Parts: sequence; structure tokens; C-alpha cells
Amino acid sequence: METIALNGRTYRRPRRPTVVICADGCDPGYLDAGIAAGVLPTIAGFRDCGLFGFADAAMPTFTNPNNVSIVTGVPPSVHGISGNFALDRETGAEVMMTDPAMLRTPTLLALMAQAGVATAAITAKDKLRKMLGHGWRGICFSSEFADRCTVEEHGIGRVEALVGRAKPGMYSADLSLFVLDAGIKLVAQGRAELLYLSLSDYVQHGHAPDEPEALDFHRALDQRVARLIELGCVVGVTADHGMNDKALADGAPHVIFLEDVLNRQFGAGAVRVICPITDPFVRHHGALGSFVRVYDRNGVAPAELARAVRGLDGVDQVLDRAAASAEYELPYDREADLVVTGDANTVLGSRADEHDLTGLAGHRLRSHGGRGEQRVPFLVSAPLNAAYRDKARARLRNFDIYDFALNGVAA
Repeated sequence: METIALNGRTYRRPRRPTVVICADGCDPGYLDAGIAAGVLPTIAGFRDCGLFGFADAAMPTFTNPNNVSIVTGVPPSVHGISGNFALDRETGAEVMMTDPAMLRTPTLLALMAQAGVATAAITAKDKLRKMLGHGWRGICFSSEFADRCTVEEHGIGRVEALVGRAKPGMYSADLSLFVLDAGIKLVAQGRAELLYLSLSDYVQHGHAPDEPEALDFHRALDQRVARLIELGCVVGVTADHGMNDKALADGAPHVIFLEDVLNRQFGAGAVRVICPITDPFVRHHGALGSFVRVYDRNGVAPAELARAVRGLDGVDQVLDRAAASAEYELPYDREADLVVTGDANTVLGSRADEHDLTGLAGHRLRSHGGRGEQRVPFLVSAPLNAAYRDKARARLRNFDIYDFALNGVAA
């Protein structure tokens, strides 16, 4: 089979090794700063030899919805993953959205692997691994648990020996670099034709684009992209979300604890606010993002809740269930009574006592989730054919990246 059909698109099998990198949290500002500082020579060269553009991420601009969008080619309304964390309307339980059973479509990775393409998915965070690996057997592991990989479960063993160093710490830049180095090894050994490499946004949460730590990380990223190109790969780079400063002038987080606000106005227990940014990696952002879901518990009409929220300083949009599902391309059956987003400088929380902000000591809060973090890089390392040069002039989505990398590169 020369082509693979998925969700209304047809993908060509890779004609040479094809690597898509999800550079978690790579706001366009990091490219601007990196190019100005001279640390991104390979990526800067895409302006002349490939595609250097920008795209819109899926909403909410969090890790799980966007990674799944990238590997399925569709928004959350189709694939069903609408956050990192959710309230199950049927059971009332608050759950991590990591169960592959929540997926409503196959992934391109699964279909390519089933068609005989040597496929690999490597992610910094293990929370994504089971969804990325759903429906296929092959190399699929995380750098978080690289010391535990087995051929039976992950399609590969002795990952630390493959990469040549021990697995990195959870909160480190090297968690992402380990992913890239493992992918490079698999390509060099001829063990993968189609790869998905999903990084961590640890650096971006802690450092602004022009800070030395951010520049050092992006220099290392650029060097690894160069190595993949040397190995003959087509490389596509996009991101799951951007990143913005969410602090006040004095350095304190600019946060609205929305459950506290609404329960003070409408009575104790009137609402439950869910923060979909929540995942096992919360130390660097305190589970504070710019997108929350509000569930009524005492019969307060959504319109009444919305009126109370719209006047708050820092709120961007307030949408009821139907409007949020339509505007943000979200699954209606999994949506809340109300969706609230913060502006580019504001995060939203539930109750103050639910958020541990001690991990923010020493740096300003940087986070994501809203429309202010929707713009992301969209990069391809090789020249495009005429049809895709035309497509690149229209609105791009980050989940178009496999289409461009597999179908758009000139022969």
C-alpha cells in the first residue's frame, strides 16, 4: 500500500526517513531570539531551503490535545482528547486524559506501522506514551522511564545504552535532548522510517526566549535537527503550544482562582472548576494555565455564571458548552457548562488551596492554554512541491505537519 487514508487525508509512505518533532512550548519568540543570537543556523536556513512558517495549535493549547491532533491530523472534536485532565460527566470522577480508550480515531503512527513502515514514537513525558502507541506494535517509549523499557512493552530495551547516557531528571532540559538523541540513533541504525519525537516544555516554562538557558537549549535542538538532516531525513518541526509570561510587575503570578470567586458569589460548592493543564509535571507551573472548565453543581444557570466572570480583569473569553465546542473544535459530550480563558498575561485556577506554587520560587510564572499561545512554528527542512507551496499560504494548523512532511516535499 503506497498511501494511508486517515480522517479525510491521504498520506504517502515515507520515501526517506521522516521525522516530526513536537517542540513542546516553542513559542515563535524562541525562534526570533535564537536566530538573532545565532544559535539556530539550521532552522534559520529553512527560510531558504524549506518552509519557515507558523500555524495555529488546537485549543486548549495544552500538551495532550495537541500531540494527539498532530498524530491524527484533526482537532479534538474528532479525536476526543480535550485536555490533560478532565471531569468525567458520567461518573463525576476527575481523571487524567491518558487512557487510549478515550481516543476516537486511529493515529497515523498506528496505520503506518500496520502497513509495514518502521515507525517509532519517543516522548519526554510518559503520560503520552500509551496514546501515541495505541493500536500498533513498535518502538514507543518515553525518556522519563528510559531505564524501564522492554522489548515486550516498548518495542525496545536498553535505551540508556542506545543513547549512551542515563535517563535524565524529570525537570531538566536533557529530558528533551534525550528524546532527540534516541531518535537520531534509531535513524542512524536504520531502525525507523517514520518518527514522532515529542519534547518537554520545562525550559520554556522557566525561561524567557532571550535568557541563556533558553538559548543554550535551542542551540542544542538546532544541532540535533542538523544531524537528522545529515542522516537524510525530512524533518518537520511544530509545537503543541506557545508560552507567555503570566506574572505581575512584582513577579507574583497573575492568577484568578475562579472556583473561589464563583463560590463566594453563588454559595459554597456552587461550582467545580477543572484545570485541564494538570498533569504529573506541575512543579514548574503550579497547574495554572489560561483555560479552565466550569461545572455547575447547584443549578446556577451558565448565563448567570458567565456574567459574573466576564467582568474579571484578565479574562479573555467566556463561552457556554455549545459555543466552546463550536469555536474551539471540542467534543460536545466531554465539554463543561462553561469554558473560561485568560488573556496572554493571565492564568486561571480552581481554589487557591489546590495549587502548590512553591516550585515557582526564583522565576516568573510562564504558562499557556489560551488563544494567546495558539501561534506556533511550522517548519519543514526540505523544499515543497508547487501544490504545497500554495497550501502554505493559507491558514496552517500544527496538525498539518505530517501532511506537509510526507506529501508536500518535492521529489
